[in-house]
Amino acid sequence: MEITVAGIDESQPFVSINIAVLTVSDTRDLHNDTSGEVLCERIIAKGHHVYERKILKDDQLALRKQLGAWCSNPDVDVIITTGGTGVTGRDVTVEAHRAIYEKEIPGFGELFRWISYQKIGTSTVQSRATAGVCMGTYMFALPGSTGACKDAWDEILTYQLDIRHRPCNFVELMPRLLEE
Repeated sequence: MEITVAGIDESQPFVSINIAVLTVSDTRDLHNDTSGEVLCERIIAKGHHVYERKILKDDQLALRKQLGAWCSNPDVDVIITTGGTGVTGRDVTVEAHRAIYEKEIPGFGELFRWISYQKIGTSTVQSRATAGVCMGTYMFALPGSTGACKDAWDEILTYQLDIRHRPCNFVELMPRLLEE
């Protein structure tokens, strides 16, 4: 019986994907959006492409419209949002995501909170980080803190968005996301 060890299989070719980044905030712009900047830097450093970067206010209808537009664009493989995942009245990112998910990926939020717990303790319960799939596009909703974005990218997404990651990853499933 062969055992597959988790890690990057360097014998396989890397596949670059297109990732759209959306910061959700009433107070951020391109000059002070450290979370969006950290995500873009990490995406590029990993060898992927930032398809587009935007900042939108905490408005569920505007968010749903933008998310839907990116999901319907065959050039966008992944959407990462940062901000609006908390529990206050203005935090509507999770609702916008879930309104258009065809399938939710509950393990993402669970793993994110487990990683976060090791750094911020029980405060992690305030995060509603989530992930799902819409029209063959992966969607990840991260908290707005720069540290949370680093944790999600460095400890989850960098691996799951690398086709060489074993035993499995999200990229190898992309051709099958629209199966019926």
